[in-house]
Amino acid sequence: MMSQVEKRLREAGFELPVAQPSIANYVAALEAGGLLFVSGQLPIAAGQIRYAGRVGVDLNVEEGKLAAQLCALNILSQAKATLGDLDRIVRCVRLGGFVNCDANFHQQPAVVNGASDLIVAALAEAGRHTRAAVGSSALPLNAAVEVDAIFALK
Repeated sequence: MMSQVEKRLREAGFELPVAQPSIANYVAALEAGGLLFVSGQLPIAAGQIRYAGRVGVDLNVEEGKLAAQLCALNILSQAKATLGDLDRIVRCVRLGGFVNCDANFHQQPAVVNGASDLIVAALAEAGRHTRAAVGSSALPLNAAVEVDAIFALK
């Protein structure tokens, strides 16, 4: 049975990808104390980095937003793999966004909006969250963006 979250995603034109395995010695998501912590997700599609390089140098802001959006889809995919049912999520508490960029790039919030907008589309009002959007001189696998999340659960 499809969750309400997945129905809203489908109505917005999105499908959840298959959850990717962790690339190092950590778990992709962990439930503890009524919260779900989702490790940083990269813009991976079909096992490959889809958006690589530095935003503002190799990619424009719109491409960075698409990368962040894909990270958010991967976050929800990991949440479903861990929880079994995305309707267990009652609120997105926090997103942390990291943008691969140089020191002269200052549009990290605009890039991370790609993830924020997708989470709100998926969870409606329960998707409104606290957030950090920071620049980074490098990210794993030369990814353009990495996003992690914390969700409150029922």
